Amino acid sequence: MRRLALPARTARLRFTALYGSLFLLSGAGLLVITNLFGLAAVGNSRAVPGQVRPSGQAALAAAERHIMALQAELEGLHAAQARQLLLGSLLALGVMAVVSVALGRTVAGRVLRPLRTITATTRRISADNLHERLAVPGPADEVKALADTIDGLLERLETSFAAQRRFVANASHELRTPLATMRASLDVAVAKPGPVPAQTVALAGRLRAELDQVDRLLEGFLTLARNQHGDLPGREAVSLGDVVSGGLAARAADIARRNLAVDAGDVGGDAWTLGSRTLLSRMADNVIDNAVTHNRDGGWIRVSATAGHATARLVVETGGPVLAQEQVALLAEPFRRLGADRTGSDRGSGLGLSIVASIAAAHGGTLDLYARPEGGLRVTVTLPLATERAGVPA
Repeated sequence: MRRLALPARTARLRFTALYGSLFLLSGAGLLVITNLFGLAAVGNSRAVPGQVRPSGQAALAAAERHIMALQAELEGLHAAQARQLLLGSLLALGVMAVVSVALGRTVAGRVLRPLRTITATTRRISADNLHERLAVPGPADEVKALADTIDGLLERLETSFAAQRRFVANASHELRTPLATMRASLDVAVAKPGPVPAQTVALAGRLRAELDQVDRLLEGFLTLARNQHGDLPGREAVSLGDVVSGGLAARAADIARRNLAVDAGDVGGDAWTLGSRTLLSRMADNVIDNAVTHNRDGGWIRVSATAGHATARLVVETGGPVLAQEQVALLAEPFRRLGADRTGSDRGSGLGLSIVASIAAAHGGTLDLYARPEGGLRVTVTLPLATERAGVPA
């Protein structure tokens, strides 16, 4: 049999039980005291017959019989009154129980109303509206102290986020300029007339590769920072199948060089989502790049983009050695890599899947990493499914 679902043990439920119990105990105590005083008054009201001194024996016997009859009748009345008083007390106690629960729930609701307001307002505040404050009115009590503390925390967060936004806005120009200057200097040095030593050409090539790696790392930093602030330029309906096909086409040379077998037969055209085409393309490129880079020569990649009831899913699977799920779950964190024992090299900056996770989160989705029992990795990106109202073609 299915167990009955118990109500959640909320603060209001606990306060209701507490106040209801107090009201009920108070009512029960009042009824007990009333019954005790009532019974005492009834006991004291029993009449004691006086000593009758009749003149004859027959009259005395008749008087005693009459007194006994009166006493029996009086005791019956007292018993009926006691039963009626007990029944009325039990009925009043039942009414008090219902009233106590209702009063307890009402009082608990009024006590917790400011906390519910604080909770609702805090949930509504995000990185885009950190300027809002709770501003709870009222006396300087514990609730207002809590609200003022949260307002102070929001102010510090707003200051911190503003500083990070300024850094993101300035970092691109300030850091790319010296990189471009260094790259131009290398080109000038190699392009000078006259024979260039082979060591110089080799050194220039190595430096260009390192500069390209720094440039990619910088781009990853900036993308990660923008996504964490929820910057989504140009929201539109985007087909996951299109961005996946574009990512596979962009890595066709690398796929052919490593002799990888790609199965993209389940890339449908009905997996649409709302968001930035640029960021979603970057997300698909990173997932595919991760599958190509961290794979064995002659391995395989399986890609699918499908639509569910309310979600669009991008799944990329690869073969390889058996991985530990505990380590795989950490790959979405920046600079997390499993090492050369998995990839055969130390390529990559460790930002690829963390950027995928941040882009998915910025679009209201999730990234799930699963170590396949037979070996390899399954990467699943789940995003909200776009509807026809959003401009998706039928």
